[in-house]
Amino acid sequence: MLERINKMQEEMQTKQAELEEKAYTATSGGGMVQATVNGKHRVLSLEMKPEVVGPEDTEMLSDLICAAINAAVEEASKDYETTMEAITGGLNLPGLG
Repeated sequence: MLERINKMQEEMQTKQAELEEKAYTATSGGGMVQATVNGKHRVLSLEMKPEVVGPEDTEMLSDLICAAINAAVEEASKDYETTMEAITGGLNLPGLG
């Protein structure tokens, strides 16, 4: 049993390192703003269509940026959870996640 837990922990550490390097991209505003984050939830890039940038649209732009970043972070979190659940078989083991 202990050997199985150690193997599971090693696999989780390997997968966690892989997920931290993975990029997750999401858009908001019908593709007007696109954000990419890594598995560490750090923003890698932010792109926006030129037509979304206007002095009177700063509040809308801020909302679109937040929505795109939050969607990308959520995607990274879901991937992490799914990957870890696949390794542990859904077991909630303290210290392994």
